[in-house]
Amino acid sequence: MKMAWKEIKKSKAKFIILGSIVFLVSLLTFIISGLANGLSMDNAALIKDMPAGQFYMDENAKETYNLSKIDEDTEKHVHKEYPDAAAFSIQMGFVVDGNDDQHSVSFVTSTESDLFENVNDGEIILDRSMQEDGIQVGDKLTNNQYSGEFTVKGFVDQKKYSHTPVAFISMDNYKEMYRTNHMQLLFIPGQDKAETINGLEAFSNTAFLDTIPSYSAEQMSLNMIIWFLVIISGMLFAIFFYMMNVQKIGLYGILKAIGVKTRTLFGMMWSQMLLITAIALVLSVSFSHLFNRVAPDGMPFDLGLETTLQLSGLFIVIGFIGATLSGIQIKRVEPLQAIQQGEM
Repeated sequence: MKMAWKEIKKSKAKFIILGSIVFLVSLLTFIISGLANGLSMDNAALIKDMPAGQFYMDENAKETYNLSKIDEDTEKHVHKEYPDAAAFSIQMGFVVDGNDDQHSVSFVTSTESDLFENVNDGEIILDRSMQEDGIQVGDKLTNNQYSGEFTVKGFVDQKKYSHTPVAFISMDNYKEMYRTNHMQLLFIPGQDKAETINGLEAFSNTAFLDTIPSYSAEQMSLNMIIWFLVIISGMLFAIFFYMMNVQKIGLYGILKAIGVKTRTLFGMMWSQMLLITAIALVLSVSFSHLFNRVAPDGMPFDLGLETTLQLSGLFIVIGFIGATLSGIQIKRVEPLQAIQQGEM
């Protein structure tokens, strides 16, 4: 570590440049990761907040929940076998407030269950983001498919679906609006392995998220960018230390000639990598969380501790691999040959 620190002080400019690049790449990675997580919650918080279990839809629906219809006899049978099961439906729609302003929502209704909000006839419970539009408890909302008025009963936190606020309504109101007596989906909590139910196709929580339109494409694009940035950071370490090692072939030859072991030279390189990466990550994590505070209110951004630690660990591992690959030439250095090469 002493040798590593001496070299850093001697070649400040080179290491500052490397640290700055790693800082910028890691900062961009953290910000994109926060946006990916934020968009994920904005797209499917309703589903992601549900406990582990199995979702079921009509096998003829071709993995499209809007086309799914759960037979009433099947629903009754499942409720009898699994008392904690819930049948529910999701439909995109809108509500109109007292100022005739229209607000897009995802209408959700379900059988009586602790997994969903239980709402009485004529009542509606909304995601709290609707308060930003001026809607308050007690307000009257209308919909052209519903003959009456909805009274806002309350708000719930972080209930979004397909980038719209969720609106919980009663099953009777839902059936009137969408002219159906069938629920679209069944959910059985606590199941690790899907039970076979005649006429229904099972999905785990993760698999069901992939059936949501745009979810997979959106997350896949952002995750691909994140992985590219992480790989680029590893390549930066490899290229930087490779160039440094080429310049120090003669020095390595002298050090080996006086008895310095190869693992000591590798340790010096790893120490430099860890120090630079640690400083860059501390700064990038600080700036990314500062970005979370100053970002516009409407921007979905969610960078949790778990994601931060995972990405930080990944950067360190990739940096270690990149530095190690570049240092293979250190092992191959022959003292006499390296000294002669350095004198040329």
